Amino acid sequence: MIDTRKLGQGDVRVGAIALGAMAFAGWYGSSDDDAGVHAIQRAIDEGITLIDTAEVYGRGKSEALVGRAVRDRRDRAVVATKASMGSPAYLQEAIDRSLKHLGLDHVDLYYLHRVDAEVPIEDSVGAMAEMVRAGKVRAIGLSEAGPETIRRAHATHPIAALQTEYSLLQRDPERDLFPLTRSLGITFVAYSPLHRGLLTGKIRTPSDLPAGDWRAQVPRFQGEHLTANVARLGPLEDMAARKGVSMSSVALAWILRKGEDLIPLVGMGRPENVDRNLEATRVHLDDADMAALEAAFPIGCAAGLRYPETAMAALGREAPPRKAALG
Repeated sequence: MIDTRKLGQGDVRVGAIALGAMAFAGWYGSSDDDAGVHAIQRAIDEGITLIDTAEVYGRGKSEALVGRAVRDRRDRAVVATKASMGSPAYLQEAIDRSLKHLGLDHVDLYYLHRVDAEVPIEDSVGAMAEMVRAGKVRAIGLSEAGPETIRRAHATHPIAALQTEYSLLQRDPERDLFPLTRSLGITFVAYSPLHRGLLTGKIRTPSDLPAGDWRAQVPRFQGEHLTANVARLGPLEDMAARKGVSMSSVALAWILRKGEDLIPLVGMGRPENVDRNLEATRVHLDDADMAALEAAFPIGCAAGLRYPETAMAALGREAPPRKAALG
């Protein structure tokens, strides 16, 4: 069993690595439903207890597979899902849809997937707080929110987790988010900790992406950007070879050592992927190793945008202010 880490300000603890179920909806090419269910069950049995999905992943398909997988392990699983928009009316409907897809009476962590550009965060989080009081949700999270929005949200209701992209190739959160989340007791859930496969060393040219894979739309996987990003991987590859482990294990071990308040969220669509990612918990990185990796992957080093340009405005977004009441 792997070590555990605290989730937010309460007494809930989860495995130091979390499982992401986005791939179950076919975002990275074809998917195998039965393999996905078995992967989740294998993960929970090994102590990977935080299982993360969203309604938008296949319009409920991923949620349904997660629900099927945890049904006989519900007492050990910490289930997280996400709502796509922030209006109170939408959120009230979305949580009921998600619970129906999952086949559960509550979720342990409910995220606002992206900050709604039209809705004050106090309204969104206020609606989610009502779900907590109703017993439908145990804790609230945000994803890709800006610092001031996080402060406002947390003042409305305690925020247990912030989910934002973080990896050796995407270290920007160290600048403004880590000091904030740590001061508020918010767990940082690092999604894409292997940078959507780049840090595994298995993607070196566009032809390495499966047909229908959405990463083909991401600038960091295109043309000269991809060439530059792959060229940067040498020090990671060398360190993995010296330690006799995979590149991905070193990349995950680096995040695990960055702080007890960080949990890498890794896609694991097959049981063998679970076993492979568990290797990271056994990798020892000393101070020299950490310094070498951070010198090789300085903040801002990746070439190209991390999402298609049309999606960038929603990343790190600040919510609109709440209108003052008329006197």
